[in-house]
Amino acid sequence: MLEYERQLQESGARYIAGIDEAGRGPLAGPVVVAGVIMPLGENDIIEGVNDSKKLSAKKRDALYDLIVAKALDVQVAIIDNETIDRDNILNATKSGMLQCINGFKNVDRVLIDAVRLDAKVPTLSIIHGDALSYSIAAASIVAKVTRDRIMQEYHDKYPQYNFAKHKGYGTAEHIRLLKEHGPCPIHRRTFIGHFVQV
Repeated sequence: MLEYERQLQESGARYIAGIDEAGRGPLAGPVVVAGVIMPLGENDIIEGVNDSKKLSAKKRDALYDLIVAKALDVQVAIIDNETIDRDNILNATKSGMLQCINGFKNVDRVLIDAVRLDAKVPTLSIIHGDALSYSIAAASIVAKVTRDRIMQEYHDKYPQYNFAKHKGYGTAEHIRLLKEHGPCPIHRRTFIGHFVQV
């Protein structure tokens, strides 16, 4: 998972960031973008870092703590549902990615999962990057854990939707509860029109 990072190091890059998001597809809640710059020495690599979707919640939480403790820099952007509705999900995601890049103190190159982006530093979009790049995988874990914790808070606020279980994704249960209760303030109006009147 270090092939891309090693190639960039060989070309002279010192500060290599990975960026990924969580929550592009859900019907409710924010999209969370995370950017991390990890130390890449042989003894610095954290065992078990992988695409967050391939890890259990318990494993993600444990790796999140290790990543945040070890990272040279961590940036997180939270883009709310109202911004998503106004700008569309791709533009909202790109905005979060630029926020992360602009927040880094030092960055030479940026590896991004599947999104092409014009930024102040050279970027490389990698399809399935969260499964192919250590840095992107680390970012995917930070983004996923951050978003899951946000959705747990929303569950406490709006328990009738059971956000703790489905995290706002369009599961059969969520759609049923959405039809039963109608939308709440964190539902994405541009996403739920197929299911309820907004």
